[in-house]
Amino acid sequence: MYLDLLKKSLTRFTFPEHFRKIESRREIRRQRLTWLLYPLLRPILAKENVRLFVDSPFDPAARMEGKDWPANAETMVGMKRLENLQYCITQVLQKMIPGDLIETGVWRGGSSIFMRGVLKAYGARDRIVWVADSFEGLPKPDGRYQQDEGDKHWKSNPVLGISLEQVKANFARYGLLDDQVRFLPGWFKDTLPAAPITRLAILRLDGDMYSSTTDALESLYAKLSPGGYLIVDDYGSTPPCRQAVDDFRAKHQITEPIQKIDWTGVFWEKLQ
Repeated sequence: MYLDLLKKSLTRFTFPEHFRKIESRREIRRQRLTWLLYPLLRPILAKENVRLFVDSPFDPAARMEGKDWPANAETMVGMKRLENLQYCITQVLQKMIPGDLIETGVWRGGSSIFMRGVLKAYGARDRIVWVADSFEGLPKPDGRYQQDEGDKHWKSNPVLGISLEQVKANFARYGLLDDQVRFLPGWFKDTLPAAPITRLAILRLDGDMYSSTTDALESLYAKLSPGGYLIVDDYGSTPPCRQAVDDFRAKHQITEPIQKIDWTGVFWEKLQ
């Protein structure tokens, strides 16, 4: 019951929002009256630190699949991907698969918070939850991979770049910020190769881009124990991420079948 409530709280499935913050000019243009008044209101709004919101009826089906953008929830992955995460963690605990847990790309921290919650519920004191993120958003394409050419995720960094302090505060809100949670702030290409991680049982990727996905796989997959799980959040929704996974699997002759979680998430069990 605790884990069920934790999932529903982190996604706000039990406590749904009925509004959405307007985050971009594109959204402002959708609200015709707001668009006409915005040039007049903008100086006042900025001075008073006021944000614009619109009515947004809660859609349980979308929240279950992680297809909407929650206003306040700590995660946008939806219920199905959290249920998959719970399944994978309980499997490695029951089978005593050695290793820590890591999420690469955490946004507000919800999935990582849930990782720690599962360990707490099962009394697992011998594993660390690693929280890897720039805490600034996504990087601009740096020319290493042509698959990221023209990628514009970095333009959403005011929304995607949740600070380390805020993520820690989110952990603390659920009583789950302790010595079993460790943070790896910075770009994956800089932090993951030298991360002090010996062995992993759960490797969850949520980096969107080809570079971010490849950096995580190249640095961490070899540390994933046989019997552990590789989870990819963006496989179905983001072609560069999917290509990075497919290229890595081909390069390293990985043949374990990819299993579908929902419309975008996938996972597989590492067998050897």
